[in-house]
Amino acid sequence: MSAQETLSVVIGWLRQKHDRIMAVEQQALARLNACDTPGHNDLMRQKAEMLAALAEEAKPVLAALPGEARFNFSLALEKFSSSARMALQLNSVFYMSALLYPIDHKPGQPDNLTLCIDGMEREGLDFYPD
Repeated sequence: MSAQETLSVVIGWLRQKHDRIMAVEQQALARLNACDTPGHNDLMRQKAEMLAALAEEAKPVLAALPGEARFNFSLALEKFSSSARMALQLNSVFYMSALLYPIDHKPGQPDNLTLCIDGMEREGLDFYPD
């Protein structure tokens, strides 16, 4: 498989993971709108757990990338995972809900994981995490 094909597989995998994470977040918001706080909190915890596992789950997918690209992709994903692990350690639903979003995030703007994946796709093997 060429480097470009490998990159396409990685990006596709990341977008699928992102879609699943966002689906859980949408379910959580629906629960909150229905005044189901325990349901909301459980789903926010699930979102954080998914993000916490992201870097580890990505390792086999990233394994086919060349060394430096694999390192840089892994580093970027670990940033998301470590923030999620911290939110879980603190048991902070607020922190869990804020994962993926900058302080000044406005509705309709892309979340940070989307921006990261877009950067990976755009920069390819030259991607370097912020």
